[in-house]
Amino acid sequence: FSTLFTCSISLSVIFYPQTPMKKTKELIGDAGVTFSNAFTATPLCCPSRSSILTGKYPHNHLVRNNSISGNCSSTAWQKEAEPFAFPVYLNKMRYQTFYGGKYLNQYGSKDAGGVGHVPPGWDQWHALVGNSKYYNYTLSVNGKEENHGDNYEKDYLTDLVLNRSLHFLEERSPNHPFFMMLCPPSPHSPWTAAPQYQQSFSDVKAPRDGSFNMPGKDKHWLLRQPANPMPNSSIEYLDNAYRRRWQTLLSVDDMVEQLIKKLDSIKELNNTYIFYTSDHGYHTGQFSLPIDKRQLYEFDIRIPLLVRGPGIKPKQALQSPVLNIDLSMTILDIAGVNLSTVNMDGQSFLPQMAPSLRNGTERPFFLVEYTGEGNSSEDPSCPKLGPGLAECFPDCVCEDAFNNTYACVRTLKDANLQYCEFADNESFVEVYNLTSDPHQLENIVKKVDPALLQIMNQRLIKLESCTGDSCRNVK
Repeated sequence: FSTLFTCSISLSVIFYPQTPMKKTKELIGDAGVTFSNAFTATPLCCPSRSSILTGKYPHNHLVRNNSISGNCSSTAWQKEAEPFAFPVYLNKMRYQTFYGGKYLNQYGSKDAGGVGHVPPGWDQWHALVGNSKYYNYTLSVNGKEENHGDNYEKDYLTDLVLNRSLHFLEERSPNHPFFMMLCPPSPHSPWTAAPQYQQSFSDVKAPRDGSFNMPGKDKHWLLRQPANPMPNSSIEYLDNAYRRRWQTLLSVDDMVEQLIKKLDSIKELNNTYIFYTSDHGYHTGQFSLPIDKRQLYEFDIRIPLLVRGPGIKPKQALQSPVLNIDLSMTILDIAGVNLSTVNMDGQSFLPQMAPSLRNGTERPFFLVEYTGEGNSSEDPSCPKLGPGLAECFPDCVCEDAFNNTYACVRTLKDANLQYCEFADNESFVEVYNLTSDPHQLENIVKKVDPALLQIMNQRLIKLESCTGDSCRNVK
């Protein structure tokens, strides 16, 4: 079987009744399975994407943030992690492999081998240098520098990724399976929509339900610092961001449609698994945080996950909890790799979506972890806040800090609970019952049975030090 994997970047959970991704929902979700409990192991770009590639929790792949000093696409990562990422296994199985779009935030930098570095396992490599852009960017095309301008027809990155992937499908050998990983910049900032979509969704605003514009009561100090209610300037900013993100996603929706048409025309659609997901969630106004990610709450750790393919019945909605560290194991399972030979923390979810093909059990609970990032000097635009903070915009609301470092255990099977511990001088703990409090408004750490807190603490300790099989077998 062949596989097509497309990932949008820093995506909010978009599959509400109203969504910009109508064709994607119909062509992948309705034709296969929608996972309603899909999560990232960490809610930030580079660590999360590293988890997708390696099938490992961050404490094992050691990517902490989006900087080279945080191990994002560093020479150490290239030496110690990339040779064991899932594309290497596919290549050994004689898969024809293609990568297009954003790779890792620091990819292509001079301190990390420049554009000449092509990670092992990829036959065709069309990777963005650095972070998300739509125009005026540089690509590494099979190790050669390729510069682009601002001509929509030639340079708009989402469309370029689509066009080159279509060319790859035309040129591939029909004698071997293929794997394609497409990572357009949408809907990451700077939220540059294609010209034909720049007036779309003019009346759309960020959802006002749940925790929108609510105070971060009884939460970690970073959630206690935003002004509440938010000033109008913050609300206007986040509404504009939400609308522009939707506009950029219309091109991704077109991409999915064109790829599926192409697979159908070359008689490969029924032989191909198609995954659609993201690297993390995104918030727009929840707990008065205007825009960003990096937080432990549902809006930042939940991701969309839609899959269609052989053996997957259509119109399935599955509750099984799955993680982005499971994606690589699932892809390798589909490819026929002996999973016992693979050193990864995740597990295949092929048994959940295609039980006729595989037997397997779902995990009872899992880990979410994050290492906070701050600046050693104060933000010049917000001098009153002092050093140690980061991402302080708009209106000097800071989204990250050195001590925004936490680990959580999340369970859905027996009880819908989240237990989190912070590595800070408060030793802060947050506990939520997601059944009675789906928007995490009340931290119940002082109300819950101490025996349950001890159980969750012990699970967290085991998960934070797990590796490989021990991550799948924590009791």
